[in-house]
Order: sequence, then C-alpha cells, then structure tokens
Amino acid sequence: MIFVAWWDIVPLIVRPYIVFDYHVQNSDFPSATIASPDPWEDFVTLFRKGQQPLPQAWADLFGPLRSGTVDDLVVVGQLGQSLDGRIATETGHSKYINGPAGLEHLHRLRALVDAVVVGVGTAVADNPQLTVRRVAGPHPVRVVIDPNGRLCDDARLFAENGVRRLVITAQGSRCAPPRGVETIALPAVGGHIAPAAILGALAGCGLRRILIEGGANTVSRFLVAGCLDRLHVTVAPVILGGGGPGLILPPLERADDAQRMPMQIYRVGDDALFDCDLSAQRVALGTAKKSR
Repeated sequence: MIFVAWWDIVPLIVRPYIVFDYHVQNSDFPSATIASPDPWEDFVTLFRKGQQPLPQAWADLFGPLRSGTVDDLVVVGQLGQSLDGRIATETGHSKYINGPAGLEHLHRLRALVDAVVVGVGTAVADNPQLTVRRVAGPHPVRVVIDPNGRLCDDARLFAENGVRRLVITAQGSRCAPPRGVETIALPAVGGHIAPAAILGALAGCGLRRILIEGGANTVSRFLVAGCLDRLHVTVAPVILGGGGPGLILPPLERADDAQRMPMQIYRVGDDALFDCDLSAQRVALGTAKKSR
C-alpha cells in the first residue's frame, strides 16, 4: 500500500495558486437567472439546468461536474487530508483537519450532485449526516455501501428528512435498514462490491452526478477501478506525523510508472485544493434513467 508523501506534495503547492473566490457577484449571472440574493443559490440552479453558461469564477472548478465526458455519469471523489497525506491521527481523530473554507467546499459539492456515497466504515466511525448545511442547495440522495449490514438503524444518514436514502449491500446479506430506506443487493467478491456495479445501480435509480465522499478505502477502490472522472483533494497546512493515509493503492515498482493527470490547484481559505482530471482513465459506466 502506498500514499502520497508530503515531500511529493510540497513542490506542487509552491507553484502559483489559482485563488478561488467564492464571493461571485450577481452581476456575473445572466439577468434572467437571478432569483435569490445569494449568488451560490443561483449558481446551483443554473448548474442543474445545464443550458446557460456558468459564471467564470466558478466554471473552471465546478463546470466539469455538470456533464460527463465518457458517458452520462459524472463521478467525483473527494478527500480532505494533511500535508503529510493523512486523513486522521493514529487514534482516528479527524475533526477537523481542513479549515472552514475546505469544509464549505465539501458542502458545495454535495449541493451540486444527485447522490453522495460513503463506505460503512466512515458511516460507523464518523456518523455523518451527508446533508448540505454550510451553503445553500438541495440535499443529495444519501448512499452507504454496507455489504454485511453493519450500520445501526440510528445512523444519522438514515434520518428521515424527505430525502431518498439507499443502502448498497451484498446479495444474501441480512441487511435490514430502517423503514423508508431502500436496499440494493449486488454481487460481492471477498466482501467487496465492484465500484462499477455500484455506479450502474445508482444510474438505474436515475442518479447521474455522484460524489464518492469517503472514506479512504472507498475512494481508493473507485480510483483503482477507473470509476472517477475527477478527484478533489483538499490539503490542509498541518502535519499529523502518523495516522490513516488518504489514498491506499497498489504499490508500483518504478516511479515513472505512476499515473500523471491534468490538474489545477486552487487556494480555498488556508487549504490547497487539487482538482485532478481522471477522465482519461475512466471506464464507461452507462446512462442514468433520468436526471434530478
């Protein structure tokens, strides 16, 4: 297993940033689209309509999430980590590695996608809500990958708030989520469900833009399977010195065999956001039945 070491990240960070300004003015929107005093709320509406051009200040970062380049789906993974590539300390503590602007970025991603996906390990350890709270925007469908039915009924992501909730489990498991939570059973090999099968099932539910939010194992498995269009890695200017790595990938014998990808770096508050374009290695997945 390997992860990105901090000394590999530093040379990238010292390059000039694209300073990302979330404070877009209403004047940047076509006049007919303005319906709210909050420019972000208008942006979400414009983004989801998929027709008119986006304000340039947000188009570079969020525009690629609007429509797929390989097929109908857009799948983005995200990680928040320290400068030395850690997503938690050795004791498992992770709240919060990233600063307020980095956390706000995560909520903006949630507001733009149809579904947010986490693995059961993250759901058990962090008990996330997976809702949009720090910015304006609709809550995404909440999805947990739980092959063996480990997640308790009182998990916060199961809370009833009018939003669809899904459990992806293994065929033959005894998964019995709370009333109102949908279950999708898929084949599992070695206790794992193939990322492509998961995305195909979500596409069958009409979910087209999908955020793979965590944890490290889940994001890594989608990356290795060629199932990510983009990867957003938000790096905080802290060094933890140990703990869980952000990415867990098969080891390489030679450094020049490592995959290189187009990338932009944005300064988001005190954090550095790496927007990695993985579309060249993304496998074809299919077409959603409908779009939200």
